[in-house]
Amino acid sequence: MTSPLLEMPCFALYAASRAVSQAYRAVLAQEDITYPQFLVLVVLASEGESSVSALASAMFLDSGTLSPLLQRLEARQILTRERRKGDERTVIVALTPEGLRLHGRVTGAVDCLVPAYGISTVDELHGLLDSLHAITAGMSELTGIVRSSSRSELVG
Repeated sequence: MTSPLLEMPCFALYAASRAVSQAYRAVLAQEDITYPQFLVLVVLASEGESSVSALASAMFLDSGTLSPLLQRLEARQILTRERRKGDERTVIVALTPEGLRLHGRVTGAVDCLVPAYGISTVDELHGLLDSLHAITAGMSELTGIVRSSSRSELVG
């Protein structure tokens, strides 16, 4: 008997997300960082620096969720947080030299995960990313509609 879950795209995405998260967690544990911390390293290594709000937006997180994560990285001297001169409301984060070294180590370490995606060409990768981005955009839009509508409006 085949599980009905295997026919549901939402379950396939859920299961894939869990499997990817577990694989990254196992690899990143060697450097004592979490997957969200890894994402911060990736963004900051690419951008050089970022405001907390821009970083939160890039990661699809709210600032309240991101701030404790940034505090832990700052305590480990992986990044700095400074208020922008002239606009005290804006906090700018940037990697320290240790943060840049850590970024280099972890990006090298996660390379071992690439074959597990089962993608053999750049075109396949772009196709998968396009599909995932479309799903994210579509579901985000639908969530906004659902939250602003009553149940009867959606069913009727």
